[in-house]
Amino acid sequence: MIATVRGRVVSVAGDSAVVEVGGVGLRVSCAPATLAELRVGREARLATSLVVREDSLTLYGFADDDSRDLFELLQTASGVGPRLAQAVLAVLSPDLVRKAIANGQTAVLTRVPGIGRKSAERLVLELRDRVGPAPLSAEVAGPADTWREQVHAGLVGLGWSAAQADRAVAEVAATLDGGETPPVPVLLKRAIRTLGSPT
Repeated sequence: MIATVRGRVVSVAGDSAVVEVGGVGLRVSCAPATLAELRVGREARLATSLVVREDSLTLYGFADDDSRDLFELLQTASGVGPRLAQAVLAVLSPDLVRKAIANGQTAVLTRVPGIGRKSAERLVLELRDRVGPAPLSAEVAGPADTWREQVHAGLVGLGWSAAQADRAVAEVAATLDGGETPPVPVLLKRAIRTLGSPT
């Protein structure tokens, strides 16, 4: 198991980064908030989880060990794979996930694209006794605010200015029809398309 990687950031894309470790470039799949903290050419340390499938080896990266541990715990629940576990942590903070599961707050969990009421209830049922104590300070952020902040942070981390990120977020928001909000990585890609290349 690859628990952490430390090395120079070679590139950052919409949903992953390449970190050079000992002359080998490792592609690490990350949530937008984690990518926003990375800078090309600088050293970074990511907590990681290697997911092995018959036809692939995928390395998922996180800003800290706590997020990585929760990512792995979420996958022990029925019907939760790595993509959905990463989506949970892209939308909700680890503290908020623990609070929602410990207190049975299924409405919070259903803010994650791909998690409906029954899936949220199953997460609570299967993980409530294993997720740890609920933090007292975790606050619920609105889903709209969450995606806007994460897409904005992702764009700035990829090299665009704050003003450009503001404009792109506004343009993406204008395309939403008020229905279910797409996953943050999808929104980030839409924002990137409106901007072209960083200047």
